[in-house]
Amino acid sequence: MALPDVLLLNANYEPLNVCHVRRAVSLVLLGKADIIEECARAIRSSRGEIVTPSIVKMRYHVRRPVPQLRLSRHTVLARDGYTCQYCGVKKDLTIDHVVPRWCGGPHTWENLVACCRKCNLKKGDKTPQQANMKLRSVPRRPRYVPYLSLPKYLKAKEREDWRFYLPVFEEASGLA
Repeated sequence: MALPDVLLLNANYEPLNVCHVRRAVSLVLLGKADIIEECARAIRSSRGEIVTPSIVKMRYHVRRPVPQLRLSRHTVLARDGYTCQYCGVKKDLTIDHVVPRWCGGPHTWENLVACCRKCNLKKGDKTPQQANMKLRSVPRRPRYVPYLSLPKYLKAKEREDWRFYLPVFEEASGLA
C-alpha cells in the first residue's frame, strides 16, 4: 500500500504544498517542522518506528510570492471537474477551444473546456452551435486563487483531515 501524501503548512498555518511522506518526515527529523496531525500507520526504520504524518507545519515562516492561477491543461481539467463539458464522460479527456482558433477564438479561460476525444472529433473546427452541441456550463476564469495549485487543492479537499486547514472558496465547492 502506498504511503499517503502530507499537507505542508507554513508557520502561520497557510497551506504551502502537498508533499510525499518521505519529505515530511525528513523536515520533522531535521527540526524544521512539527507534526500537527498523524496517520494511524507507522513507518518502520532500522532504528524503530516513526509516526506517519498527515499534516506538518513549518517552524519558521517561508516567504513566497502571491500565488497565481495559471492557465494550463491541468487547471482547465480541474476547473471542469475532469468531466467532458459536452457529454459528461470522465475519461480520455482533451482540451477544446469553444470558438476555434482559426475563427479568432482566444486561448483563454473563457474559451477552453475539458472535452472527451469523441466529442472533440465530432465538434471538429466548428463552434458548438455549428456542431449542434451544447455546453454543460459556461467556461470562465475561477475568481479564487488557491495557495496550492488548482488540481492539488481540489484533491486536498477530498481529505477529511485536511479540510480545516484549506481556505474555503464557495466557487470551488461545485468543482470537486
